[in-house]
Amino acid sequence: MSTELLLLSDVEHLGKAGDVVKVADGYARNYLLPKDLAAPVSKQALRRLEKLRKEREEVARIQLAEAKEKASKLDNASVTLRAKTVDGTRLYGSIQATDIVDALEVGQKITVDRSQIVLAEPIKETGTFDIDVKLHPELTCTIKVWVVEE
Repeated sequence: MSTELLLLSDVEHLGKAGDVVKVADGYARNYLLPKDLAAPVSKQALRRLEKLRKEREEVARIQLAEAKEKASKLDNASVTLRAKTVDGTRLYGSIQATDIVDALEVGQKITVDRSQIVLAEPIKETGTFDIDVKLHPELTCTIKVWVVEE
């Protein structure tokens, strides 16, 4: 048997909020309904979905405004990190995202989460690097990181 439900939140491999989906009774009864991810299709559920959508839009708008404010502070920001080197250029160890976050907090008085630092791999040599900081899904800014010999 299957049940038709209206998704109230995005569910991976099933659909996005607002989609009407058919799922197995057990999946609906044991997972989607208790976790408040879906509701039976009704006018009341549609009204509830619209209210949730408006609340999420408001939260997203506030988060974007905060991210823009932080981006204006980070624009053209640079940090200098000192590290021990093996031969003058190769680092003894590496520079991680947490090191960049700490330097921003101490030097620029700007707090960012380490998950916002886009670093494909740790920095393992001296030099100047342009590092992206993803403050919001729609907003990324770049900071300059100078790695110098200690």
